[in-house]
Amino acid sequence: MNRISRLVGVAVSCACFMLAAQAAEEWPAFRGPNGSSLVPAGALPVELSAAARKWSVSLPGRGLSGAVVVDGKVFVTASAGTSQDRLHLLCLDAQTGNILWDRRVWATGRTMCHTKTSVAAPTPCTDGTHVYALFSSNDVVCFDLQGGLRWLRGITYDYPNVSNSLGMASSPLVSGSTLVVPVENDSESYCLGLDTATGENRWRLNRPKGANWTSPVLAGPGVVALQSRGGVDGVQLADGASLWSFSEGADTISSSCFFDGVLYVPSNGVTALEPARSARELWRSNRLAPGTASLVVAGDALYCINKADVLTAGERATGERRWQLRLQGPFSATPVCDGRHLWAVNEAGLVQVVELGTKEGKVVSTLDLGDEILASPAVADGAIYLRSNSRLHKLAR
Repeated sequence: MNRISRLVGVAVSCACFMLAAQAAEEWPAFRGPNGSSLVPAGALPVELSAAARKWSVSLPGRGLSGAVVVDGKVFVTASAGTSQDRLHLLCLDAQTGNILWDRRVWATGRTMCHTKTSVAAPTPCTDGTHVYALFSSNDVVCFDLQGGLRWLRGITYDYPNVSNSLGMASSPLVSGSTLVVPVENDSESYCLGLDTATGENRWRLNRPKGANWTSPVLAGPGVVALQSRGGVDGVQLADGASLWSFSEGADTISSSCFFDGVLYVPSNGVTALEPARSARELWRSNRLAPGTASLVVAGDALYCINKADVLTAGERATGERRWQLRLQGPFSATPVCDGRHLWAVNEAGLVQVVELGTKEGKVVSTLDLGDEILASPAVADGAIYLRSNSRLHKLAR
């Protein structure tokens, strides 16, 4: 049994290393390739200065969506026009910031949303061959990396009774040949599994009625975790079949995080689940409480920023609190972390680098971008990409 345990530990370590190595080259979705905002150790600059801003590019229209990075290209969405009904998917050169192409489609669904958010709120995703973008208007588009349109779908035509006066913001997730599209709202609430080749339904699940801005996460091979006010459901990617359910409530803003076989859910503080055949609870801690930003897991610790702008470090194995540190907030963007440092950007565009210790954390560097930033950052090839309603910034050594 000891030998088996050692082999399992080695396998897990190798898997985490490979995910970190992948993160060095690409950032394919909201919170990165492993959905935990983990970046390779030493990849990002710790000492920030004005020289760290390599380029800053003006974007057409508004957007809260984070960037995705693949094959030396950065993809980001935007919504323009007085009604935000002109939807953009842009491709930029990662080295220079030059816009390589800008594809535009008209919104076919509802574009009403709160003034703080926008129609371009969900972060797009890529499988390395295509980019998939979902907008608050429930329009989904698929382009190849060269800007060729593969398919477009106005979901509102099929399911018209969608109602959320604040706007939709959940990000899609692609795995294999399935694109997971969350459309949870106060009226006709559902989640779709779309065929990546055609955009047609592979499955459709009814979901709890209620405004929900959390995003789906992979929770094991072929399994996706869907979070709502009622809790979290594990479903099979291939056909949407139910596998397990946790029904003790969950947040509707900050999303769960899956790491090393454990699903960390913003529920009653934070609840750690083992999502195998059932959602077995490992621990629960009300001393950890994510606010708008989702929690981050790295090494043997997890980190969350609460509504009072306090960064809390907790033991990943038990949920016990290690230390707390007040940052300059408020925060909407989820930070990124390499286990040694954490990069957090507040809504005023102040980037704060926190040195992470076992007993305390401390801010060791800051950079004021002077730009309102609510979107979560993307990281690739030693650079961090931060988007505002009007610009995309690249920071690197």
